[in-house]
Amino acid sequence: MTPNTTMPAGEPATPASAPRRRFLAQGGAGAGLLAAGMMLGATTPAAAMGAADAGARKNPQQRHRTATGAFWPDGIRLAVSISMQFEAGGQPPKGTDSPFPKVDFPASVPSDPATNTWFAYGYREGIPRMLDLWDRHGVKVTSHMIGEAAQRHPALAREIVARGHEASGHGPRWSSQYAMGREEERQFLRAARDMVEAATGQRPLGYNCNWLRRGPNTLALLQELGYLYHIDDVSRDEPFIEQVSGKDFAVVPYTLRNNDILLIEGRNYSPDKFLGQIKRDFDLLYEEAGTRRRLMSVSAHDRISGSPQMVSVWGEFLRYAKSHPGVAFLRKDEIARYALQSPLTLREEEAI
Repeated sequence: MTPNTTMPAGEPATPASAPRRRFLAQGGAGAGLLAAGMMLGATTPAAAMGAADAGARKNPQQRHRTATGAFWPDGIRLAVSISMQFEAGGQPPKGTDSPFPKVDFPASVPSDPATNTWFAYGYREGIPRMLDLWDRHGVKVTSHMIGEAAQRHPALAREIVARGHEASGHGPRWSSQYAMGREEERQFLRAARDMVEAATGQRPLGYNCNWLRRGPNTLALLQELGYLYHIDDVSRDEPFIEQVSGKDFAVVPYTLRNNDILLIEGRNYSPDKFLGQIKRDFDLLYEEAGTRRRLMSVSAHDRISGSPQMVSVWGEFLRYAKSHPGVAFLRKDEIARYALQSPLTLREEEAI
């Protein structure tokens, strides 16, 4: 589905939003990414591929020397990728992480109502509030949806996509995916894809495991099932390509440091400290982006970042980031498609 790039009424065009709109207006993955390749200094597809030799593709420092400074298309200096986790309603009835003290409920107690009300905040208040926030700033995000959450709240899942955001896979439910056999995991991943598509009308191209913990078969199965990329990697500040079953598979790295999950107990960080942290991260990445491709990943969970104090913090960060020329907020599917076509994309040989 093509993202909605219309700015909200009364929202002025910004240096961040204008390049992104031009980038997306180039069309689908084929023509748009070919055009993006031309922006990197090539005049033909062959010339674009020849712009970086094998050494440059493997060695980031060599890659930086051979590049012309256009690491993203259309004048984008730094790409910012926001994840909005849609998990509320897809959690187990009891035994889930929450701000409440851990309790070992007996079998006679079927659920933990206190924790479940905390999760319910995510779909009752959090996501609707964040959707309005993204609209006010003309920002598009990637929403990693637990299948059962989307299934139980299909109107909200459809609204996320209708507002131009990406629907991404996040498992049909919270399970220890890494412990599954190959066929069990195949069915699990297929259900994750199909449940989100049924709720939203958009087939997920990206995937996020529960707490990023994948198993030995996960990537190969994702590729077989038509996924384009995964995010279960925090090893880089730029997208990269790894070989899975002899074919390219994109990695759009996730983040723990720029992640509101650290606020889960309400004592590790305050909203103001979170804002200070992500602004510092942004500042250095923006500086580095003058000489290499840089991606800033930031994560928002429905029941945490959807609170009034956190939405206020997010708004302040968005205003700050957009005040810098050449900053663009991109969905992860956009980033993955571009990374797979760009001759400057790092190809990681190490398998983790």
